[in-house]
Amino acid sequence: QVQLVESGGGSAQAGGSLQLSCRASGYIFSSCGMEWYRQPPGKERELVSSISSNGETTTYADSVKGRFTISQDHARNTVNLQMNSLKTEDTAVYYCATDVGCLYFSGGDYYRANSKYWGQGTQVTVSS
Repeated sequence: QVQLVESGGGSAQAGGSLQLSCRASGYIFSSCGMEWYRQPPGKERELVSSISSNGETTTYADSVKGRFTISQDHARNTVNLQMNSLKTEDTAVYYCATDVGCLYFSGGDYYRANSKYWGQGTQVTVSS
């Protein structure tokens, strides 16, 4: 069973920092990329950052470039999002997600997932 569990959310002052972590289990962690999304109050969910399965390619939304850093730890099956110079507009529920196509083992064989897997979300609140 694939599980993504986020941690590290909470409250911070504008200009401060937080680090989010997402621990993955139930599939081959190195078989697919990972993504962080966020959903601000009353708005649509948006892609914040992504990292390829081998960690060589990262992407960032324009709104977080230069402030957020995504990384992954294959030994711990974890993807992290370091958030610096936080702004009030960073307030949102943050979700980690896998890319489509993660490899998992079931019933004696391997399969490619045809959809993303999502974590439960963690709240980040930035105050001025």
